[in-house]
Amino acid sequence: MENLSDDKDIHRTWENIKVNIKTSVKESLGLQELKQHKPWFDEERIGFLDQRKQAKMQWIHDPSQSNVDNLNNVRCDASRHFRNKKAYLKAETEELETNSKIKNIRGLYRGINDFKKGY
Repeated sequence: MENLSDDKDIHRTWENIKVNIKTSVKESLGLQELKQHKPWFDEERIGFLDQRKQAKMQWIHDPSQSNVDNLNNVRCDASRHFRNKKAYLKAETEELETNSKIKNIRGLYRGINDFKKGY
């Protein structure tokens, strides 16, 4: 029984040390905000993907004509929305081209890495 209380005290002590280190690092260095990747993949697109997935699951469970029509309509709406959002990608690729032309290598590779990483 005494060993268990000692183990708990040791764990509590290490937790306190961990918390103190984290708070001192935050105070001295500050918090760095992470870069948000893929701003073109917004909540609106996630909503369209969820709708399409739900319509497909309904169609799989009950392959009636109304579910087929619903799935086709949701697919068309999602495709239309994604097609309209391609303007953002076109602007990004044009920015990469200008970075390449003006020899801004850092900006060029940052943009390329953003495209490669996915969402």
